[in-house]
Amino acid sequence: MMICKHFLIEPTKEQEEKLLYTLYLCRKLYNYSLDQRIKHYKEYGKGLTYEEQQNMLPKYKKEHPEYKTVQSQILQDVLRRLDRAYKNFFDKRAKYPKFKDRYHYTSITLPQCEAKRNFGKEGYVYIKNIGHIKIKAHRNFDPTRVKTINIKYHVGKWYINLSVEIEEEEKEKTVIREKAIGIDKGINSIAATSDGELYSNPRWLQKSEKKLKKAQRQLSRKKKGSKNREKQKKRLAKLHEKVANQRRDYLHKISYNIVKHNDIICVEDLQVKNMMKNHKLAKSIANAGWGMLDAFLEYKAEKEGKIFIKVNPAYTSQRCSGCGRIVEKDLSVRVHKCECGLEIDRDVNAAINVLYEGLRQLGITA
Repeated sequence: MMICKHFLIEPTKEQEEKLLYTLYLCRKLYNYSLDQRIKHYKEYGKGLTYEEQQNMLPKYKKEHPEYKTVQSQILQDVLRRLDRAYKNFFDKRAKYPKFKDRYHYTSITLPQCEAKRNFGKEGYVYIKNIGHIKIKAHRNFDPTRVKTINIKYHVGKWYINLSVEIEEEEKEKTVIREKAIGIDKGINSIAATSDGELYSNPRWLQKSEKKLKKAQRQLSRKKKGSKNREKQKKRLAKLHEKVANQRRDYLHKISYNIVKHNDIICVEDLQVKNMMKNHKLAKSIANAGWGMLDAFLEYKAEKEGKIFIKVNPAYTSQRCSGCGRIVEKDLSVRVHKCECGLEIDRDVNAAINVLYEGLRQLGITA
């Protein structure tokens, strides 16, 4: 059987340019091949098959010499993707294939490449005409059993999916997929995970608000330029620092725990600055420290060679994670209830949807 292992990779600047150019050429071939199928159907009343288009590939490469730098197996996979898109359409599993732009063709797949894990947490993958690319290999894998390699570009970062063959008797001993988690950020709970865990919001600012207001009033009564005023400024600054340190310490503990136990971390890509314009929620949002939590998760994940990905938060709270229906509810409704029978904390439901979207962006089946 086959399992898939997912890692971050760190190409050099020169390697990244070559990878991006390879993606461009693959996208160009995909769109050309789709156009070829459309025209052939209009002219002859039937479409082209994968085998027919594969036989045309050598001629296409002669007419376009820039493709000499791309392995034939990578180009063959482009045609296989198009063929799968047509099969999914005819099986009514997807819409008619569309032409791809650079945001919708972001990966290449190739078999029989050299992948190796060195001592420690690093390894490499070798791709002809591109070179040895560094892998942040936080998990072991047997390089002799790597059958296919998928390299994906997403929001400025590169990821690699290794399809590894294992023996049937190893099935019980092997984790089939790396542990992945989705995280929904909120005010009642700073973070809710797709595993059902809720990290409470200690509300440090609200707890210290009386002391802060009292210290602020005392400061306003002090004479400007006096030593007493300077002393009171320091007292007020220490109170603010205490609140900030409490928040930072708590978020460090949360992020450490999440990164330690998970390999793929998916979070909402919230526009915190825009949300802060809502004066009713601004103080609560600032106190929760959503941006700081994301920053801590990201750098800890990168340090450990794990995957951190942000996803579009649209409809994550309203969509049912069980059946996909949209169940509208305002912020006062804390439990998600759906006609399909699913009844779950609304934040946990949203976290599951965040996980599904993150895996979808990485090209992983949930």
